[in-house]
Amino acid sequence: MSASVDNIITSHEGLMSKTLDNLAQEFASVRTGRASAAMLERINVDYYGTATPVTQVAGIKSPEAHLLIIEPWDKSLLKDIEKAILASDLGITPSSDGNMIRLPFPPPTEERRKELVKQCRTMAEDAKVSIRNIRRDANTKLERLIKDESLPKDDEHRAEEKIQKLTDLHVEKINQALKNKEAEVMEV
Repeated sequence: MSASVDNIITSHEGLMSKTLDNLAQEFASVRTGRASAAMLERINVDYYGTATPVTQVAGIKSPEAHLLIIEPWDKSLLKDIEKAILASDLGITPSSDGNMIRLPFPPPTEERRKELVKQCRTMAEDAKVSIRNIRRDANTKLERLIKDESLPKDDEHRAEEKIQKLTDLHVEKINQALKNKEAEVMEV
């Protein structure tokens, strides 16, 4: 196969890997019964006129599995962080003592866990669609390359098979990540 075909395959494999990384970040933000600082990455607070993630303006500790403690480096942000958490979709009421914020994470109800599993399945399906779009884009570029350089048919088939194998591999990784996350969410 030519170097340009290899470049197409390599670049699209990188895009597929980034899709997996993105899915892992989305899964990390899904609230399970356990406390995780990753859940706060999507929550922004106004820090001198800039929307900044809470994780960048405060120290976050998890002294036990169902509790997060947020200690802002600038104590004047305490109320803003509290408001941002209340406005978020976490569904947790923060408690403040003037120096830090405590976030207790009660185990979600059975109904809530089922909703979270549905949310995870939607995220996984979106990732699969993204992978398939990347495959389609790679195949389109290959077709264009074949027309321009008149590559042999067997090279075209080998390249398409390689792209399909990459697609199948990444879809399987998404399925495995979903299975693991579902087990984690449904765990009481």
